[in-house]
Amino acid sequence: MSRLVFRHFLFVLFLSQAFTAVSQTKIEYQEPKFRQSWSKPSEHPDRIVLNFGQNPGKEVNVTWRTDSTVTQAKAQIAIATAAPRFWKNGQELPAKTEVLDARQVKDAEVLAHYHSVEFRDLLPDTVYAYRVGDGEHWSEWFQFTTASETAGDRFSFLYVGDAQNYVLELWSRLIREGFRTAPDAKFFIHAGDLINIAHREQEWHEWFTAGGFIHSMIPSFPTPGNHEYRAKNQEESDKKERSLAVQWRPQFTLPMNGPEGLEETVYYMDYQDVRVISLNSNKDHEVQAVWLEEVLKNNPQKWVILTYHHPMFSASNGRDNEELRALWKPIFDKYRVDLALQGHDHAYARGRVSPGENVMDGVNLKDQTGTVYVVSVSGGKMYDIGDDWTAKGGQRDRIAENTQLFQVITVEGDRLKYESYTAVGELYDAFDLVKGEDGTNQFVELRVNAVPEKTHQNTVPYKD
Repeated sequence: MSRLVFRHFLFVLFLSQAFTAVSQTKIEYQEPKFRQSWSKPSEHPDRIVLNFGQNPGKEVNVTWRTDSTVTQAKAQIAIATAAPRFWKNGQELPAKTEVLDARQVKDAEVLAHYHSVEFRDLLPDTVYAYRVGDGEHWSEWFQFTTASETAGDRFSFLYVGDAQNYVLELWSRLIREGFRTAPDAKFFIHAGDLINIAHREQEWHEWFTAGGFIHSMIPSFPTPGNHEYRAKNQEESDKKERSLAVQWRPQFTLPMNGPEGLEETVYYMDYQDVRVISLNSNKDHEVQAVWLEEVLKNNPQKWVILTYHHPMFSASNGRDNEELRALWKPIFDKYRVDLALQGHDHAYARGRVSPGENVMDGVNLKDQTGTVYVVSVSGGKMYDIGDDWTAKGGQRDRIAENTQLFQVITVEGDRLKYESYTAVGELYDAFDLVKGEDGTNQFVELRVNAVPEKTHQNTVPYKD
């Protein structure tokens, strides 16, 4: 062997051994650290988020944040075209500015201005572009699409359970995979516990950073979880009281059609054939029961989808919400709620209840369903599967643990299609609901070749 060949052999051997040593190095989990200034506002618009009004065909709201030096803000909007100067045919609207002085609130410790504009009298089924700023500091142009007003038109939306922990680290991949899977989704349901510590600025900054431009283009439909409530001072703590995150109402502009005292946590919108309703499972359940009865009694829409945080049928042991189920479920049953989208339990469970006497002739009872209940988790904190739905009058059809999931739900006329995907894009669960002329649903289970219901144990030290 020549000296040159021998040297080449030694070099290749060295690289091979070095690569093997690196590849066998065990990763120890390290939580990222952020400078305190990372989440502070500036004169530039940030945390730009869209929400629909009650009528998404005509009403879209935008909210954003700056520091307190920006006292007058505005938004510009125009019908989007392929021409780069589409904005010439647009209009400029003044923003409403709300001061958030949370400098004395533990974990918040911030002074910020939140600005919002309600775009009204929009054209249905139309692509609009908008930007926000103060006349000097502007965001980029974003685009959104209003709802159609043609009955039966197809549309999809995304639903996720708790983001809560490891939001920027792990939830980011989930929401981005959701956007990649369903880029034409019309809105995003967040079923509570968007973050872990209600008033904590850093965590809200993580939530907005993880979603990025998605929040600015796909309207959010959030409902509060228990982690959106926390004492904001020592007096509340001593009284064992909790307040909604001080950022919640300033940073979202949601329909103001809920009960007094529960504004922007209890509300609804009518998206084409669907009445979508947010309930606040943290408080005032009886008040909401009265309100919900009225909203469902006077409902012209074909489909009803509810979201709230604490499940009526749980995915984990020791987390049963018996009183809530006793109060709200009879209303769900009476008005044939189609789908209940829940969070809280940090696992996945999907099942249904009996439709009672509402069974069409000639169709097997097992193919009929009342409300379908789903518990899902999108963040990195996981619990084990447990609980028994049978004793509570439910039938659990599918479960998963230690699995980040997002759901794509598509409505077209008399058919609702439900698909649940993992964070790496695998289809995990799927079914269809087909609505009959009498309003009852036929349930169609779709076979899915997916990962096992119980995956490998956690290898990351997830927080309690």
